[in-house]
Amino acid sequence: MKFMKLGSKPDSFLVDGDNIRYVATELATDIVINVGDVKFYLHKFPLLSKSARLQKLVANINDENSDEIHIQDIPGGPAAFEICAKFCYGMTVTLNAYNVVAARCAAEYLEMYETAEKGNLIYKIEVFLNSSIFRSWKDSIIVLQTTKSLLPWAEELKLVSHCLDSIASKACIDTSKVEWSYTYNRRKLPSENGKDPIWNGVRKPQTVPKDWWVEDLCELHIDLYRRVITTIKTKGRVSGDVIGESLNAYALRRLPGFSKGIIQSGDIIRYRSLAEAIVWLLPTEKGSVPCTFMLRLLRTVILLECGEMERNELMKRIGQQLEDATAGDLLIRAPAEETEMYNVDIVQSLVEEFVMNKQNAQSDFPMENEYQESRSPKLRSDGSKMKVAKLIEGYLTEIARDPNLSLSKFVKLAEMVSNFPRPSHDGLYRAIDMYLKEHPGISKSERKRICRLMDCRKLSVDACMHAVQNERLPLRVVVQVLFFEQVRQATSSAGNSTPELPGSIRALLPGGSHDGSSRSTTTNTEEDWDAVPTAEDIKALKGELATLRLGGSNRNPNDGAKSDAEKLAANKMKGLVMSKIFSKLWSSKERNGEISSSDTSESPGSAAEEAKSTPSRSRRHSVS
Repeated sequence: MKFMKLGSKPDSFLVDGDNIRYVATELATDIVINVGDVKFYLHKFPLLSKSARLQKLVANINDENSDEIHIQDIPGGPAAFEICAKFCYGMTVTLNAYNVVAARCAAEYLEMYETAEKGNLIYKIEVFLNSSIFRSWKDSIIVLQTTKSLLPWAEELKLVSHCLDSIASKACIDTSKVEWSYTYNRRKLPSENGKDPIWNGVRKPQTVPKDWWVEDLCELHIDLYRRVITTIKTKGRVSGDVIGESLNAYALRRLPGFSKGIIQSGDIIRYRSLAEAIVWLLPTEKGSVPCTFMLRLLRTVILLECGEMERNELMKRIGQQLEDATAGDLLIRAPAEETEMYNVDIVQSLVEEFVMNKQNAQSDFPMENEYQESRSPKLRSDGSKMKVAKLIEGYLTEIARDPNLSLSKFVKLAEMVSNFPRPSHDGLYRAIDMYLKEHPGISKSERKRICRLMDCRKLSVDACMHAVQNERLPLRVVVQVLFFEQVRQATSSAGNSTPELPGSIRALLPGGSHDGSSRSTTTNTEEDWDAVPTAEDIKALKGELATLRLGGSNRNPNDGAKSDAEKLAANKMKGLVMSKIFSKLWSSKERNGEISSSDTSESPGSAAEEAKSTPSRSRRHSVS
């Protein structure tokens, strides 16, 4: 820390109690100056020779035959006045970053100008500020902090603006020119840990990180911090991601519980003001602030009940880069008065912002030819949509565990991303299965409605294997999964033929037969197909499915040499096996009639026993 000593005489100011200061000298004092609740017993001559204001005040009390002056509004109070008084006596005074602003403001109040005496206090303080304080990184921050209690004097004397410019200029400087000390504990660099490489026995110079200044600014009050960041942004030499790092570090330091998504008890009004200020300080460049940080900030803004403008601005910013979020980031707690665990409405609004942003981006880049189209943001848009679809699938899986989550909210959120491209529907199937597991009491129509969200044709082989054994799915879905898996196997074997199925079965499949006979049969058995499969159904499926798998696993490595006739025969054999599966299912339904979901739920124990009793069947998959 920089400091400056003024005067050469020993300090002879003495204290009598808490409210009396006097000078130990043989000469009797001839003036009493009251500063606040402290009395100073001093001498007129040394004071009047340097203070034009005291000259005027003493002239007034002489007219009133009094020797007492009252000064109530001097900036810095008794401590600052004492520094000025000691300077007038020529006593040793030490100025530093903590008291120099108060001394400068008090000297201005006392009018200690060069017109009163050459080399006066104001001049000496200005020299100290410009030659030492404003050239020091940490001293400039300390001085800026002290100005808060000395407004408006510090503002009018341009001390605040000088501090802001000094700090911002140093933050914007090339890191190779940083030669002063700074605080940096968040991520230690290899060079700072002593692990940097040594070349030819000479240690390489330490590398200064581009966000070296971030932690030191966390000491500032939000009002001063806002002005510093604004000044840095105005200079335009610091990238947005470094500004984002600074905002993140400040929130972690100043908002207790911010990293955990909670707000600890304290000054809620101050926390609210701080959160709102951070929102408006976010850099405008997309991607400059991590989406995880903005979602934490959104959670804080909601908890602190910040203004609607701040919430909308933050949601707009998150919507621009929602693809960078994680499912855990979206788990924002619902208000205490609601029965649901998570705030699904907020996530729906974020998805709406994302969709709107993508639509606006595409409209800003009209396609003129195929070459432009290949370079357009549309391809990037499809990639981000795929990421958001996967994100929402993960989020749905998490919130499906909430027993109070309504089906309508689950379905609405899933439908919002239904048109987004994605390689498979495995994630959506996992979310649907979790919801069915945690909400066993939903009706057949609700079960049918939620299963309509997924496309059985987009399930992977592993997901299909799990689905055909899943006692929570309606039989209609199980049949669709079996059919499309058989079609996929037939197609992959270089054949295009599909197994012939009864008309009632084909009517259940997307794009199936819709003739009169199949329509009547399907109508008569609609409730049977919407019911969950019975234990007997599952057992039949397992056995026949094992036959299919064994047939596939026993292929000879030299199958490529088979004739087309042999491949066609193999495909027909698979078709026969597939028809046999459907026949068993259909006959089972005819024997048992309508079966309710509660009567056909397979217990975990029985499922395990059946899995063991089928040697050719691998262990049951689980997605819950």
